[in-house]
Amino acid sequence: MAKRNSKNMLGSWAFLIGVILAVILGLFGGLTPTMVWILFIIGLIVGLLNVTDEETQPFLIAGVVLIIAGAFGQDVLSTIPLLNNMFYALLVIFVPATVIVAVRHVFSLARR
Repeated sequence: MAKRNSKNMLGSWAFLIGVILAVILGLFGGLTPTMVWILFIIGLIVGLLNVTDEETQPFLIAGVVLIIAGAFGQDVLSTIPLLNNMFYALLVIFVPATVIVAVRHVFSLARR
């Protein structure tokens, strides 16, 4: 079994906590500006620390699908406030994470 370094562990925990927090906040209440910032920072941590070079392409594909499905799901399910809040909270995490990974990938391509 490969050892995981502390950087990957922090990113993994940030991802897990962020998704659980987003689902809980979305289902049990609205998001305050403070909670949006917390989720946004968790998304940045996930994008910076959780995705290795080998995982970049699958993460970007999954991230784009999640963002598109989340945005459309949020529009389609706008009549159900709990699900609408949950989609919004998940978007707050996945948009910055996906953007960070995409920018890192563009820079790595430019260095080649």
